[in-house]
Amino acid sequence: MAKGPSQPDPRPQEETVKYEIVDGVAWVSFNRPDKRNCMSPKLNKQMLIVLEELEFRDDVQVLVLTGEGTSWSAGMDLLEYFREAEVQGLHKVREHQRQAYGWWERLRWYEKPTVAMINGWCFGGAYGPLFACDLAFCSDDAQFGLSEINWGILPGGGASKVAAELLNFRDAMYHAMMGENLTGPEAAAKGMVNESLPADKLKDRVQEVVDVLKKKDSQALRATKWAVRRVREMTYDNAEDYLIRAQEALNDFGGWETRKEATKQFLDEKTFKPGLGAFDKTKVSKD
Repeated sequence: MAKGPSQPDPRPQEETVKYEIVDGVAWVSFNRPDKRNCMSPKLNKQMLIVLEELEFRDDVQVLVLTGEGTSWSAGMDLLEYFREAEVQGLHKVREHQRQAYGWWERLRWYEKPTVAMINGWCFGGAYGPLFACDLAFCSDDAQFGLSEINWGILPGGGASKVAAELLNFRDAMYHAMMGENLTGPEAAAKGMVNESLPADKLKDRVQEVVDVLKKKDSQALRATKWAVRRVREMTYDNAEDYLIRAQEALNDFGGWETRKEATKQFLDEKTFKPGLGAFDKTKVSKD
Protein backbone atom coordinates (compact mmCIF):
# COMPACT_ATOMS: atom_id res chain seq x y z
CA MET A 1 0.00 0.00 0.00
CA ALA A 2 1.47 3.35 -1.04
CA LYS A 3 2.18 5.89 1.67
CA GLY A 4 0.63 9.35 1.50
CA PRO A 5 2.65 12.57 1.18
CA SER A 6 5.03 13.40 4.01
CA GLN A 7 3.58 15.52 6.80
CA PRO A 8 5.27 17.88 9.30
CA ASP A 9 6.35 16.25 12.53
CA PRO A 10 3.75 17.03 15.22
CA ARG A 11 6.01 16.37 18.19
CA PRO A 12 6.90 19.38 20.39
CA GLN A 13 10.31 20.96 19.96
CA GLU A 14 11.34 19.87 23.47
CA GLU A 15 10.98 16.20 22.48
CA THR A 16 13.26 16.33 19.45
CA VAL A 17 16.40 16.07 21.61
CA LYS A 18 16.85 14.08 24.80
CA TYR A 19 19.70 13.75 27.23
CA GLU A 20 20.75 12.21 30.51
CA ILE A 21 23.79 12.85 32.68
CA VAL A 22 25.50 9.79 34.14
CA ASP A 23 28.76 9.99 36.11
CA GLY A 24 29.98 13.17 34.47
CA VAL A 25 28.90 12.25 30.93
CA ALA A 26 26.04 13.95 29.08
CA TRP A 27 24.49 11.40 26.69
CA VAL A 28 22.66 13.56 24.15
CA SER A 29 20.45 12.00 21.49
CA PHE A 30 18.75 13.07 18.29
CA ASN A 31 15.20 12.00 19.11
CA ARG A 32 13.25 11.56 15.90
CA PRO A 33 13.80 7.82 15.40
CA ASP A 34 10.77 7.40 13.11
CA LYS A 35 12.34 10.03 10.82
CA ARG A 36 15.82 8.48 11.08
CA ASN A 37 16.72 11.47 13.25
CA CYS A 38 16.85 13.88 10.34
CA MET A 39 17.36 17.45 11.50
CA SER A 40 14.31 19.71 11.40
CA PRO A 41 14.20 23.38 12.38
CA LYS A 42 12.65 22.38 15.71
CA LEU A 43 15.43 19.89 16.39
CA ASN A 44 18.12 22.41 15.46
CA LYS A 45 16.70 25.03 17.81
CA GLN A 46 16.34 22.52 20.62
CA MET A 47 19.85 21.14 20.18
CA LEU A 48 21.36 24.59 20.67
CA ILE A 49 19.29 25.03 23.84
CA VAL A 50 20.54 21.67 25.16
CA LEU A 51 24.17 22.37 24.29
CA GLU A 52 24.02 25.74 26.01
CA GLU A 53 22.42 24.21 29.09
CA LEU A 54 25.07 21.50 29.43
CA GLU A 55 28.24 23.35 28.45
CA PHE A 56 29.10 24.98 31.78
CA ARG A 57 27.52 22.52 34.18
CA ASP A 58 29.95 21.24 36.80
CA ASP A 59 28.45 17.75 36.59
CA VAL A 60 29.25 17.42 32.87
CA GLN A 61 32.83 16.58 31.88
CA VAL A 62 32.26 14.98 28.46
CA LEU A 63 29.40 15.10 25.95
CA VAL A 64 28.42 12.13 23.76
CA LEU A 65 26.13 12.70 20.77
CA THR A 66 24.15 9.72 19.49
CA GLY A 67 20.78 8.90 17.95
CA GLU A 68 17.66 7.18 19.20
CA GLY A 69 16.65 4.08 17.26
CA THR A 70 18.69 2.67 14.41
CA SER A 71 20.10 5.90 12.93
CA TRP A 72 22.48 8.62 14.05
CA SER A 73 21.04 11.19 11.65
CA ALA A 74 19.88 10.93 8.05
CA GLY A 75 20.75 14.58 7.47
CA MET A 76 18.38 17.49 6.98
CA ASP A 77 14.60 17.09 6.97
CA LEU A 78 13.68 17.55 3.30
CA LEU A 79 10.15 18.69 4.06
CA GLU A 80 10.57 20.93 7.08
CA TYR A 81 14.11 22.21 6.55
CA PHE A 82 14.03 22.64 2.77
CA ARG A 83 10.62 22.59 1.05
CA GLU A 84 8.65 24.54 3.65
CA ALA A 85 11.39 27.18 3.87
CA GLU A 86 11.74 27.56 0.11
CA VAL A 87 8.02 28.24 -0.24
CA GLN A 88 8.38 31.15 2.19
CA GLY A 89 11.41 32.64 0.47
CA LEU A 90 15.12 33.24 0.97
CA HIS A 91 14.73 34.82 4.41
CA LYS A 92 13.26 31.56 5.78
CA VAL A 93 15.97 29.50 4.09
CA ARG A 94 18.62 31.66 5.75
CA GLU A 95 16.86 31.35 9.11
CA HIS A 96 16.92 27.56 8.91
CA GLN A 97 20.57 27.57 7.86
CA ARG A 98 21.53 29.83 10.75
CA GLN A 99 19.76 27.54 13.23
CA ALA A 100 21.59 24.43 11.97
CA TYR A 101 25.01 25.98 11.42
CA GLY A 102 24.75 27.75 14.77
CA TRP A 103 24.65 24.62 16.88
CA TRP A 104 27.26 22.87 14.72
CA GLU A 105 29.62 25.79 15.34
CA ARG A 106 28.84 25.71 19.05
CA LEU A 107 29.69 22.01 19.09
CA ARG A 108 32.96 22.51 17.16
CA TRP A 109 34.19 24.95 19.80
CA TYR A 110 32.57 23.32 22.81
CA GLU A 111 34.19 23.77 26.21
CA LYS A 112 34.00 20.06 26.97
CA PRO A 113 35.33 17.09 24.96
CA THR A 114 32.72 15.75 22.55
CA VAL A 115 32.30 12.25 21.12
CA ALA A 116 30.06 11.15 18.24
CA MET A 117 28.63 7.68 18.86
CA ILE A 118 27.27 6.81 15.42
CA ASN A 119 24.82 3.97 15.73
CA GLY A 120 23.42 3.87 12.19
CA TRP A 121 22.84 6.17 9.23
CA CYS A 122 24.97 9.31 8.94
CA PHE A 123 24.01 11.13 5.77
CA GLY A 124 24.47 14.54 4.17
CA GLY A 125 23.86 17.31 6.67
CA ALA A 126 24.80 14.96 9.51
CA TYR A 127 28.40 15.41 8.41
CA GLY A 128 28.23 18.83 10.09
CA PRO A 129 27.84 17.50 13.65
CA LEU A 130 30.09 14.54 12.79
CA PHE A 131 32.95 16.93 12.06
CA ALA A 132 32.01 19.11 15.01
CA CYS A 133 32.63 16.29 17.50
CA ASP A 134 36.22 15.85 18.63
CA LEU A 135 36.19 12.05 18.42
CA ALA A 136 33.92 9.65 16.54
CA PHE A 137 33.12 5.97 16.91
CA CYS A 138 30.61 4.01 14.85
CA SER A 139 28.98 0.62 14.63
CA ASP A 140 30.07 -1.72 11.85
CA ASP A 141 26.58 -1.54 10.36
CA ALA A 142 26.61 2.26 10.16
CA GLN A 143 26.23 3.86 6.74
CA PHE A 144 27.92 7.12 5.70
CA GLY A 145 26.64 8.80 2.58
CA LEU A 146 26.57 11.96 0.49
CA SER A 147 23.49 11.13 -1.56
CA GLU A 148 22.96 14.72 -2.74
CA ILE A 149 24.38 13.96 -6.18
CA ASN A 150 21.69 11.29 -6.62
CA TRP A 151 18.95 13.92 -6.55
CA GLY A 152 20.69 16.66 -8.43
CA ILE A 153 22.30 18.96 -5.88
CA LEU A 154 25.77 19.39 -4.41
CA PRO A 155 26.68 18.36 -0.86
CA GLY A 156 26.24 21.74 0.82
CA GLY A 157 25.92 22.84 4.41
CA GLY A 158 29.58 22.06 4.98
CA ALA A 159 29.30 18.43 3.84
CA SER A 160 31.76 18.84 0.96
CA LYS A 161 34.21 20.55 3.32
CA VAL A 162 33.90 17.72 5.83
CA ALA A 163 34.57 15.13 3.12
CA ALA A 164 37.62 17.07 1.97
CA GLU A 165 38.88 17.45 5.56
CA LEU A 166 38.43 13.86 6.68
CA LEU A 167 39.17 11.96 3.45
CA ASN A 168 42.05 12.17 1.03
CA PHE A 169 41.41 14.04 -2.22
CA ARG A 170 40.57 11.08 -4.44
CA ASP A 171 38.38 9.43 -1.82
CA ALA A 172 36.53 12.70 -1.17
CA MET A 173 35.88 13.18 -4.89
CA TYR A 174 34.64 9.61 -5.31
CA HIS A 175 32.46 9.80 -2.20
CA ALA A 176 30.82 13.07 -3.26
CA MET A 177 30.46 12.32 -6.99
CA MET A 178 29.35 8.70 -6.92
CA GLY A 179 26.72 8.82 -4.19
CA GLU A 180 27.83 5.44 -2.85
CA ASN A 181 27.74 4.76 0.88
CA LEU A 182 30.61 3.79 3.14
CA THR A 183 30.21 1.11 5.79
CA GLY A 184 31.46 1.63 9.32
CA PRO A 185 34.73 -0.27 8.76
CA GLU A 186 35.30 1.60 5.47
CA ALA A 187 34.69 4.94 7.19
CA ALA A 188 37.20 4.04 9.91
CA ALA A 189 39.80 2.90 7.37
CA LYS A 190 39.46 6.19 5.49
CA GLY A 191 39.65 8.37 8.61
CA MET A 192 36.06 9.57 8.94
CA VAL A 193 35.82 8.02 12.40
CA ASN A 194 38.35 6.82 14.94
CA GLU A 195 37.07 3.26 15.16
CA SER A 196 34.28 0.99 13.94
CA LEU A 197 32.98 -1.72 16.25
CA PRO A 198 30.27 -4.37 16.40
CA ALA A 199 27.02 -2.68 17.37
CA ASP A 200 26.85 -4.46 20.72
CA LYS A 201 30.37 -3.24 21.61
CA LEU A 202 29.96 0.40 20.54
CA LYS A 203 28.68 1.95 23.77
CA ASP A 204 31.17 0.01 25.91
CA ARG A 205 34.05 1.34 23.81
CA VAL A 206 32.74 4.91 23.98
CA GLN A 207 32.38 4.52 27.74
CA GLU A 208 36.04 3.46 27.95
CA VAL A 209 37.08 6.55 26.00
CA VAL A 210 35.05 9.02 28.06
CA ASP A 211 36.32 7.45 31.27
CA VAL A 212 39.87 8.23 30.13
CA LEU A 213 38.93 11.77 29.10
CA LYS A 214 37.37 12.45 32.50
CA LYS A 215 40.76 11.86 34.13
CA LYS A 216 42.48 14.57 32.07
CA ASP A 217 42.81 18.20 33.12
CA SER A 218 39.76 19.98 31.70
CA GLN A 219 41.56 23.24 30.85
CA ALA A 220 44.32 21.39 29.01
CA LEU A 221 41.75 19.31 27.11
CA ARG A 222 39.92 22.41 25.93
CA ALA A 223 43.13 24.15 24.85
CA THR A 224 44.33 21.01 23.08
CA LYS A 225 41.20 20.30 21.09
CA TRP A 226 40.86 23.92 20.03
CA ALA A 227 44.53 24.03 19.06
CA VAL A 228 44.26 20.98 16.82
CA ARG A 229 41.32 22.54 14.99
CA ARG A 230 43.05 25.92 14.63
CA VAL A 231 46.45 24.75 13.39
CA ARG A 232 45.03 22.65 10.55
CA GLU A 233 44.72 25.79 8.43
CA MET A 234 47.97 27.47 9.57
CA THR A 235 51.49 27.39 8.22
CA TYR A 236 54.00 25.69 10.50
CA ASP A 237 55.47 29.01 11.64
CA ASN A 238 52.05 30.50 12.39
CA ALA A 239 51.03 27.36 14.26
CA GLU A 240 54.20 27.40 16.31
CA ASP A 241 53.56 30.99 17.35
CA TYR A 242 49.88 30.32 18.07
CA LEU A 243 50.70 27.33 20.28
CA ILE A 244 53.17 29.37 22.32
CA ARG A 245 50.47 31.97 22.96
CA ALA A 246 47.88 29.26 23.68
CA GLN A 247 50.14 27.73 26.33
CA GLU A 248 50.70 31.15 27.90
CA ALA A 249 46.94 31.66 28.01
CA LEU A 250 46.48 28.23 29.56
CA ASN A 251 49.02 29.13 32.24
CA ASP A 252 46.82 32.04 33.25
CA PHE A 253 43.92 29.64 33.80
CA GLY A 254 45.65 27.43 36.32
CA GLY A 255 48.15 25.86 33.97
CA TRP A 256 51.18 26.64 36.14
CA GLU A 257 49.75 24.88 39.18
CA THR A 258 48.67 21.93 37.05
CA ARG A 259 52.11 21.62 35.47
CA LYS A 260 53.90 21.90 38.82
CA GLU A 261 51.75 19.18 40.35
CA ALA A 262 52.17 16.84 37.37
CA THR A 263 55.94 17.45 37.35
CA LYS A 264 56.14 16.74 41.09
CA GLN A 265 54.28 13.47 40.66
CA PHE A 266 56.67 12.49 37.85
CA LEU A 267 60.06 13.69 39.13
CA ASP A 268 59.67 13.57 42.91
CA GLU A 269 56.94 11.13 43.85
CA LYS A 270 57.41 8.73 40.93
CA THR A 271 53.65 8.12 40.87
CA PHE A 272 53.01 9.30 37.32
CA LYS A 273 54.33 8.24 33.90
CA PRO A 274 53.06 10.54 31.10
CA GLY A 275 53.27 7.84 28.46
CA LEU A 276 51.06 5.50 30.46
CA GLY A 277 48.23 7.71 31.67
CA ALA A 278 47.17 10.98 33.26
CA PHE A 279 48.49 12.48 36.48
CA ASP A 280 46.24 12.69 39.53
CA LYS A 281 44.48 16.01 38.94
CA THR A 282 42.68 15.86 42.30
CA LYS A 283 45.93 16.94 43.99
CA VAL A 284 46.20 20.25 42.14
CA SER A 285 46.05 23.18 44.55
CA LYS A 286 42.84 25.22 44.21
CA ASP A 287 44.25 28.25 46.06
